[in-house]
Amino acid sequence: MSGDHQALALLLFSAFIALTLGITTWAGRNRRGSAEEFYAGGRLFTPMENGFAIAGDYMSAASFLGISGLIALFGYDGMLYSVGFLVAWLVVLLLVAELVRNCGRFTLADVVASRMKERRVRIASGTSSVTVSVLYLVAQMVGAGSLVALLLGGTSEAARSWTVVGVGALMVIYVSMGGMRATTWIQIVKAVLLMAGAIAMTVLVLMRFGGDINQLLDSAADRSGYGREFLAPGLRYGGDWTARFDFISLGLALVLGTAGLPHILSRFYTVPTARAARHSVVWAIGLIGGFYLMTIVLGFGAAAVVGTHEVRASNAAGNTAVPLLALDLGGGAGSTGGTVLFAVVAAVAFATILAVVAGITLASSASVAHDLYASLRRRYGGRYGEVAVARIAAVGIGAVAIALGLLARDLNVAILVGLAFAVAASANLPVLLYSLFWRNFTTRGAVWSVYGGLVPSVLLVVLSPVVSGSPQALFPGVDFHVFPLENPGLVSIPLGFLAGWIGTVTSSEPPDAARHAETEVRALTGAGAA
Repeated sequence: MSGDHQALALLLFSAFIALTLGITTWAGRNRRGSAEEFYAGGRLFTPMENGFAIAGDYMSAASFLGISGLIALFGYDGMLYSVGFLVAWLVVLLLVAELVRNCGRFTLADVVASRMKERRVRIASGTSSVTVSVLYLVAQMVGAGSLVALLLGGTSEAARSWTVVGVGALMVIYVSMGGMRATTWIQIVKAVLLMAGAIAMTVLVLMRFGGDINQLLDSAADRSGYGREFLAPGLRYGGDWTARFDFISLGLALVLGTAGLPHILSRFYTVPTARAARHSVVWAIGLIGGFYLMTIVLGFGAAAVVGTHEVRASNAAGNTAVPLLALDLGGGAGSTGGTVLFAVVAAVAFATILAVVAGITLASSASVAHDLYASLRRRYGGRYGEVAVARIAAVGIGAVAIALGLLARDLNVAILVGLAFAVAASANLPVLLYSLFWRNFTTRGAVWSVYGGLVPSVLLVVLSPVVSGSPQALFPGVDFHVFPLENPGLVSIPLGFLAGWIGTVTSSEPPDAARHAETEVRALTGAGAA
């Protein structure tokens, strides 16, 4: 891209950053400084506002950049991510949203600890929440780096590195200054921008092919280099048993992982009632469903218009498929129309990343302060308040995410998010469902459930082809992988449920029937909910 065109794209980036910093400043001036204000925005958001914020929190760089890229590279098999991310919301709507709003105050650990010995459960749940959040943050950092590297010439490693650092610094500012109120409004603005950008791109793709979906798919198959295999299952997850099990593992992680994501669960505390939480999810499902249908069009559109080989040449993981598609639809490289559309799409994608990292950072810093620090302070003492610790934690989490984002910059963001979903489904979902629905569940069962899912899932990721043993791995020059699957969900999710069951049946601690009854009444009726 020419210098003038780069300047236009960077100007749009700067405009959104200025807008979000303005929102953060406004929110920082209009808060009371309480924990409820910082963690939950005062619980004053309407179902529609929260639904847009949930959609903004959920439709991440993995959706806009990673999923479309995987579809452009692998056709039908890439669509699994779109389907899995959407179907997951049925689990959230039917099993989680209202009950979590009634049982907790700010974090996942609030729900579990309501009928357990608090300290052990909060430490376990807080550790798990931070781990999941950091994995999710890394994906957003990688997406931001790929985007800006393409903008500045496609090969600028320095630009990618500084972008990751810049995104990390911005997310710390958003959280420490504005808390949940600023984060929510940033996510709402981002959701509107992302939906508008996706709709515009989808319309342009369909117009290119005269509204004929069959022509779009035929052209994508022809330019993919795979022919009709591009439109059939098996290009990525077919063949030997390893690929087939990886397909099942990924599907389980995507469908079950959403209900265990800390930054999604924390959104249910920003509305005043459980009914509002349910209505928020309905709004979110409508927005998210429409968006993921459009990612399918964009992915096949990138294969048909840009070409699979060109997408892979730009970024081996496919993360730049949508920006390249925008450049072509607008008139091609060097044209004003192409540059404007590319700049708009790149700015929207960058807005997506900033909004999501703000939500994740807030959720993880809340877990550090409200679960880990508060538990230790009650036992050992401490002179800092929770909100102050949360702000400090945001800085530490940002530093870790920056370091890992620099390390994982060549991985597809959708694959990275799939790993975060697997850890969430393995460590957080079993303990959440057991706490809500199993009368005899005990403290030992809760702790075992969390660590029984968390430790195997993280260990299997480290020993998987994602980290070593393949050209696309985190460390391509070494090979210490012994676990054949890229996603550990097929093994680690059952282990989380099994560990919780074993811990409960072997526990000498009798279940507290009175506390369970109290939790059950509060979960179903909202009586006594915060």
